[in-house]
Amino acid sequence: MTQVHVPIETALTRHLDIELPVICGAMYPCSNPELVAATSAAGGMGVFQPISLTFVHGHDFLEGIRLMKGLANGRPIGMNALIEASSRTYHERMVRWVHLALEEGVRFFVTSLGNPRWVADAVHAAGGVVYHDVTELKWGQKGLDAGVDGLIAVNRRAGGHAGSRLAPALLEELAPLGLPVICAGGLSTGADVAEAIGMGYAGVQMGTRFIATPECTAHERYKAAIVAATEDDIVLTERLTGVPVAVINTPYIERMGLRVGTFARWMFRGRKTRHWMRSFYGLRSILLLKASNRRGDADRDYWQAGRSVAGITSIRSVADILDDVRTAFRTSQHEVTR
Repeated sequence: MTQVHVPIETALTRHLDIELPVICGAMYPCSNPELVAATSAAGGMGVFQPISLTFVHGHDFLEGIRLMKGLANGRPIGMNALIEASSRTYHERMVRWVHLALEEGVRFFVTSLGNPRWVADAVHAAGGVVYHDVTELKWGQKGLDAGVDGLIAVNRRAGGHAGSRLAPALLEELAPLGLPVICAGGLSTGADVAEAIGMGYAGVQMGTRFIATPECTAHERYKAAIVAATEDDIVLTERLTGVPVAVINTPYIERMGLRVGTFARWMFRGRKTRHWMRSFYGLRSILLLKASNRRGDADRDYWQAGRSVAGITSIRSVADILDDVRTAFRTSQHEVTR
């Protein structure tokens, strides 16, 4: 029998010049600079979230990028661009952030919630790469039409704004578009990563697993809740942003309920009122999640998490998590024979 060596190299590792096909997903409010940098330094790709960087963690935008680059030991970092034009002021700020990041050498961008055309044009002009968050085919097609280089497929097991499809079905739906597809949702171990790559994904994006690390500055009670939670403890609530968000079912969530009220639902349906409601809920969620990240009070907080909690049994360092990925790939190389 001849052993077949399965390389760790994928379209994602080639695009980003990284060792492991693992992205630490940008998380508001949990993407502190130390977590982002630790992921890149350990062989993956850390992605920062600009509002987390500046509003939650208190860094000047440029100084924060320089801090992360220094901590990452010369390895690349990425940026998340939330491109929904909720206001002209916000859009102008995001355009400025993207161009400043490019000037500082950032070459990987993850876009969410809008048409990524302007980001793709700016980033490609600088020789960079753009991947776009999607939950179904129609958004993947829009990303392809806008010129993105890859898709991050957010499935129903993800934390935060989860999708509606399971990972195999979502990959089958998106694969015909011909772009590299990244699995996001339900991943916590090296074996999970190897399984996703074996399924045909070009890489994975993990979020919840990286919150339960020493490098993440989220409150220790939040981390402990992730470790203690089971898959059944994850619920979808509309009360945070107006659309379903995956969170841990804390006493606060139980008391508040999972659905917005009748009036709010009616406002979300209106063509003119929908925009105002999204802006209101967006600002409200920014403030609530910032407080939740620091307070650590299950009676008052929203703790975002995905169904990957089922495989998270301890607080582990970022380096240990990525070493687990290496071990899983070495194991798969030994097991695949012909």
